[in-house]
Amino acid sequence: MLTVTINGEKKQYESGVQLERIASEYQPRYDHSIVLVIADGKIQELSKRLERDCGELSFITMKDKIGHSTYQRSVIMLLVKAVKDVVGDAREGKIKVEFTIGHGWYCSVKGKFKADAEFTARVKARMQEMVARDLPIHKQPFSVREARKIFEAQGMEDKRELFWYRRSSYVNLYCLDGYYDYNYGYMVPSTGYLKTFDLIPYEEGLMLLLPTAKDPFALQPFVPRKKLFDTLMESTKWAENLGVYTVGDLNRIICEGRLHEMILQQEALQERKIAEIAGEIAGRKGVKFVMIAGPSSSGKTTFSHRLSVQLRTHGLKPHPIPVDDYFVNREQTPLDENGNYNFECLGAIDVETFNRDMCDLLAGKTVEMPKFNFRTGMREYTGDYKTLGEEDILVIEGIHGLNDKMSYALPEESKYKIYISALTCLNVDEHNRIPTTDGRLLRRMVRDARTRGATAQRTLGMWASVRRGEEENIFPYQESADAMFNSATLYELAVLKNYAEHLLFGIKGEDPEYFEAKRLLKFLGYFLGAGSENLPNNSIVREFVGGSCFNV
Repeated sequence: MLTVTINGEKKQYESGVQLERIASEYQPRYDHSIVLVIADGKIQELSKRLERDCGELSFITMKDKIGHSTYQRSVIMLLVKAVKDVVGDAREGKIKVEFTIGHGWYCSVKGKFKADAEFTARVKARMQEMVARDLPIHKQPFSVREARKIFEAQGMEDKRELFWYRRSSYVNLYCLDGYYDYNYGYMVPSTGYLKTFDLIPYEEGLMLLLPTAKDPFALQPFVPRKKLFDTLMESTKWAENLGVYTVGDLNRIICEGRLHEMILQQEALQERKIAEIAGEIAGRKGVKFVMIAGPSSSGKTTFSHRLSVQLRTHGLKPHPIPVDDYFVNREQTPLDENGNYNFECLGAIDVETFNRDMCDLLAGKTVEMPKFNFRTGMREYTGDYKTLGEEDILVIEGIHGLNDKMSYALPEESKYKIYISALTCLNVDEHNRIPTTDGRLLRRMVRDARTRGATAQRTLGMWASVRRGEEENIFPYQESADAMFNSATLYELAVLKNYAEHLLFGIKGEDPEYFEAKRLLKFLGYFLGAGSENLPNNSIVREFVGGSCFNV
């Protein structure tokens, strides 16, 4: 018999008991489905068997971040299997998980079939059939050589390429009803767990709708975001033109010594896009305020500088205005639910003074501009006077730039709004996408360590709060932008790897951020590292790794 401690309570089970059985015993005590367990500080899948005493066992549900990701990953395998079954040819029924739009996962299709309403309905019905049958999802170890043969037989050249660069000799594959796949992360033990999803045709592909972690049993209505979708598709086509779809493609380019060429091409594409935006601004009569907003670590500062350079080529005189200089004094800053200063809410900005100053500038008046002293927490005036001439234009960077409440007094025709984010279109492989938040998180971690001496643990610890602020103050206003700019580069994760890995290894097993650090280390392990010596000094990536020609 084994002794297991669960929530402080000692229980006994026979040796070899499946963790799913223990989870089912405790499931009535939880509001959401248990999908994983933590046994003696290690995450385990429910299909695992317990062979020895366990000092402490706890549960992870779909409401937890790791559990929610497990659910998403498992539904994607269900979808891929269903497509192959409906098409009837494992090598023809291919889809690629491209990116997310809200709570929807957009998947492109490849093969001699069309993702129309009839096809989508058949795939969805097949998915529901497999859920009703509660088919097991088996985890099986294979040698890398055996795994590559399986991938080749199933027409998965992307996975075969990925594992060419695998250092370990063995890999775990998952099997669902005779179909094998590799999944970056944990999986549920069977299809019966996957009851909440929807599938709809969208553009040329499929949109897989999944529940949020806040409400794992319900689906939110899908809200199309045309501008965001078009921006992501444009970046995807750029990647296709460069021949970089997956991490395996990037690794091959590094091995062949072609990374420098790819960096130059990627940077040229971004510069062309910035030039197009500058040309559109210059071509609009009456624009005096360029409002730039985006989530953390999107490269807003470098983008603002590069945009200003392009605006000057049109005869304009850009002037940077940080919205942070209009922070209210520290004692007036609103508090969040935990009693901490909430610097990301609109109430942290002196909106009235900002609008008065901007309107005065628009009217041709001379205005003394404020400067916020972050050390004292006070706004100061130091004789910085500004007057707008005919060619002058203000480049305003701040979290609330797309929110019209921030600039309520300014005429619409005087504003040009830009949304910027690091929207990576690189996948681990065709079925394992890279969350855009991972790229931004690694950027922030590297920059925080370089400029603030912050540990990776500190950056990870505050990331959830940063993400909440983005969800509330930035993402709802994306589609109101006049232009969107994707600051992600296809090569940057290979560069960031060399800066981030040693920071993540500094997080210990007893730290709350350990599991997230371990996940990121596994993720970075897919990449071959690349040096930063070939990065142009005006690259957005330089904002994070250092060496920029701009004051960032």
